[in-house]
Amino acid sequence: MQRVMLRAKLHRVTVTEADLEYEGSCGIDEDLLDASDMRQFERIELYNINNGERFSTYIIKAARGSGAISLNGAAARKAHVGDLLIICTYGPMSEPDAKTFVPKIILVDDKNKIKEIKKITL
Repeated sequence: MQRVMLRAKLHRVTVTEADLEYEGSCGIDEDLLDASDMRQFERIELYNINNGERFSTYIIKAARGSGAISLNGAAARKAHVGDLLIICTYGPMSEPDAKTFVPKIILVDDKNKIKEIKKITL
């Protein structure tokens, strides 16, 4: 059996840009991508803390060190600049892997700079 498990989470990132005219996606600072092991074009689930919206799109790289979290195309209708988001990736895992896998949880400051990489113990 396979379980779909949380792989990584960017917790309380701040939206820095919303562009309805872009083709679609979510730009994420490369520093955050590296820390969370998220990849360009990977599907993500986004949860807007400010308004409760839940939606999905895919990742594009934003400039390293920029702190950018940009919502593009239809996703730009789901949040405003300044809103706080939780961005998650999930993946299928075997039962044995699911019992031992620890997701990467990245906590950020108000500029989307890494404040802490949370250590979860099983």
